[in-house]
Amino acid sequence: MNSIAPYFPIWNQLTARQQEQLSGAAIRRSLPKGTILHGGVDQCTGLLLIESGQLRAYALSDQGRQITLYRLFDRDICLMSASCMVRSLQFDVTIQAEKDTQVIQIPSETYKTVMEASAPLANYTNEIMASRFTDVMWLMEQVMWKSLDRRLAEFLLEESALENTQKLRITHETIGEHLGSAGEVITKMLRYFQSEGMVKLSRGLVELTDPDKLEELRDRS
Repeated sequence: MNSIAPYFPIWNQLTARQQEQLSGAAIRRSLPKGTILHGGVDQCTGLLLIESGQLRAYALSDQGRQITLYRLFDRDICLMSASCMVRSLQFDVTIQAEKDTQVIQIPSETYKTVMEASAPLANYTNEIMASRFTDVMWLMEQVMWKSLDRRLAEFLLEESALENTQKLRITHETIGEHLGSAGEVITKMLRYFQSEGMVKLSRGLVELTDPDKLEELRDRS
């Protein structure tokens, strides 16, 4: 499966045998929206290369509350789903398809075998891992130091840009899952936003009516 080559800038630094090992083990999977394809440290799904669609990586608290760690889009690589190949990494992450998604899956055993024999692949894997941890550290800073109203404003603006619409078909519970907050709290905050003219609420719909004001709130120091 030569289509995996574009995902690896160091592909030409692999031997022909190593390229064959990765390509030969790769399989395509179609993931309907909502599919849970990785669920914690006890699973080792393998390396996922996203051809199209959208994946969400989130952590789950003991009380069952979710918080989005990061999202993955076309041409991204999901490494946390193969975290078992890194002995010191015990990171309990759930991976879910937010949209109908096409992925290429490389079994962890195969990837680990090639990585242990290839310094370029090992270095590239470390770069991906460092990038994901940077995302998680950024999220922690947001949760610790940024108020919920600013985080909510930022989420709505990002979601609007991602979906290319100011009418977001999303529930308050789903927003809460992304932000690590209860749906009831999100509802109260959105009602405040509505009273300030920033959004308009209806069942299953959040319409951004004043994006400029949301941006001012997001950027408030």
